[in-house]
Amino acid sequence: MNKYRWQAIVFVLVAFMLGCNEFIVVGVLSDIAKEYQIAQATVGYLVTIFATVYAVSTPFITILTNRFSRYKTLMTLMVVFLIGNTLSGFAMNYGVLLLSRIITAVVAGAIISLIMTFASTIAPREKRAGLVSWIFAGFSIASVFGVPIGTAISTAYSWHDAFFLISGVSAITCVLLGWLLPRHVEQVQGSIKNQLVLLKDRRVYVGIALVLFTAATMYAYYTYIRPLLTTALGFSTTSLNWLLFIIGIMSIISNRLSGMLAERDGLRIMPRFYIADVILLALMPLALGSKISGLAVILILTLIVTILNSPIQIHFLNIAEEDYPQSAVLASSLNSIFFNFGISLGSATASGMLGTVGLTHISWGAAVYAAISLVLAVILNRVIKNHRAKQLAAD
Repeated sequence: MNKYRWQAIVFVLVAFMLGCNEFIVVGVLSDIAKEYQIAQATVGYLVTIFATVYAVSTPFITILTNRFSRYKTLMTLMVVFLIGNTLSGFAMNYGVLLLSRIITAVVAGAIISLIMTFASTIAPREKRAGLVSWIFAGFSIASVFGVPIGTAISTAYSWHDAFFLISGVSAITCVLLGWLLPRHVEQVQGSIKNQLVLLKDRRVYVGIALVLFTAATMYAYYTYIRPLLTTALGFSTTSLNWLLFIIGIMSIISNRLSGMLAERDGLRIMPRFYIADVILLALMPLALGSKISGLAVILILTLIVTILNSPIQIHFLNIAEEDYPQSAVLASSLNSIFFNFGISLGSATASGMLGTVGLTHISWGAAVYAAISLVLAVILNRVIKNHRAKQLAAD
């Protein structure tokens, strides 16, 4: 196996490791609440705090570390992550667990941003989109396989052991990264102001808005996926794991399809997917009247609702490479930063819709966000077209 293939595998392993760490709390939430004798809602705040810290800290870390060696920065952040995750395993009270989650959240976004930057540097141009889609798939694989395994370990032994298992994977990943990553890669250093100039580019800030509302579209219904499957559709709790497994597999397929689109200038046809999102989400209340139609709508949405991931990531990376080389790491972090902000917006909307129109109609909020995303996708394509026209005129 050539070195590039090993590097690609370890990049996906990093995403899997980060995904397991981020999602594991959902799987062991009740076990944590039981041990600490606190309300499950209090433990649930760990998810919200993690996403918020992740989104807020990532741009600061990526901008402030830009003047240091990318190899040394990534390895340092990996060690901090390993310490934070291991502290979660040893946490004997809620305060320590919360602190450990904040530590891992602070560095997680910067780690995946650096991995994306290395992937962009190492991968041949024709393979870049495919590698990016596989890195995104690492998070989906974590939710499909990693979290259920962690939950099973928590049930059989202790939720502490689930975190120790992630630490074991993290330690192996650290060793592999140290072995496989190039020590020196070409990087353009820039002041904080020079790096932030990227955000003034219309192709970037419209893309950022599109990422945010795409994530909000998904989480405005997916936040309540379990009650949608059980309460609304009437599936038994015993069949829930299999249904979530199938949804997870659809998510992995979606990531691969996203990579294929990125290789074919996928942003051009993105509006078609948002039209489908709007229609499906608007019709979901009717579809929920039947198990077959309701599940079919949920599975199709899982396949297409976040298909933007790889095309927009490649879009940001290409803009940085061509026009803002000093902002390469910041550009690679934009997708994950604003996707997390979108998760917060979408989940808050889902909770609000649940209280006003009820479970079966929460998708209407998601349909509004899908419509906003459609408009933004059209605008982004127009902006890209105008930019290319100006370039041709200048040449």
